Amino acid sequence: MKKSWLVGLGIVAASVLLVGCSSPKEDKEKAAPKDDSWSKVEEAKKMVVATSGTLFPSSYYNDKNELTGYDVEIAKEVAKRLGVEAEFKEYNVDGTIASLKKGTADFVANDSSMNEKREKTFALSVPLKHSFDSMIVRKSDNSGIKELEDLKGKKAAGEGTTGYMKMAEQFGAELVSYDNATNDQYLTDVANGRTDVIINDYYLQKMSVGALPDIPVKILEDVYFNASTSGFLYLKEHKAIREKIDGVLNEMKDDGTLTKISKQFFDTDVSVEPKVKIDRRVEVD
Repeated sequence: MKKSWLVGLGIVAASVLLVGCSSPKEDKEKAAPKDDSWSKVEEAKKMVVATSGTLFPSSYYNDKNELTGYDVEIAKEVAKRLGVEAEFKEYNVDGTIASLKKGTADFVANDSSMNEKREKTFALSVPLKHSFDSMIVRKSDNSGIKELEDLKGKKAAGEGTTGYMKMAEQFGAELVSYDNATNDQYLTDVANGRTDVIINDYYLQKMSVGALPDIPVKILEDVYFNASTSGFLYLKEHKAIREKIDGVLNEMKDDGTLTKISKQFFDTDVSVEPKVKIDRRVEVD
């Protein structure tokens, strides 16, 4: 009897040890938050997309007062192929980022690019646009600018916290901040001397200047820098929705849909790398 009791106690002790111990992998899995980024969309049959509605031709309102643009139409097509609705919520640039952090949007569709600071928190989709940076100046005198170093003392226009404005500040420009302003306001202010320069993506600037030919501004020729890619922006831990959407984006690239939408809004295929060789890289502190 005593022997049986000892054997039984050994079994209980072993059971306690088995229950009480877990592997480092199991501990990590328990600690990691559940990624329900796609299941939430699937259950609601709706994905919430953060965008600006003022960034021509990526996200803007057309003559019929309809939200459209390169990123917007791609997002609509992605939703269609995934069998869900796309609901767009409009913010300024900082607001789109904040909406991801707060969980009020599933991803951002607003010509988003990646930088060192964003890499810690966010992830970018497969590239939707390959581009580089340029400067818009006055037609009459190039705003007195021949190169980036001439920005010292000039008035640079843009949304205050963007990398473009930080770049202008690095070169000694005085910053004139706007909050989700439209392109005509930006360009008119350069033309009338309220500001001198706008640093931004080349293709966005090319389409903006082309859409408003009566405003006497232009892109400064042959002063190009910072080759880049842009796409949808996700929270880094939301791998499920990223994998789902990126899978569709790759399908759209393979079947020519991205090229078709790109030519509709940019008159060229921005989904492939440009032929212009860009050697200069400007790092933003």
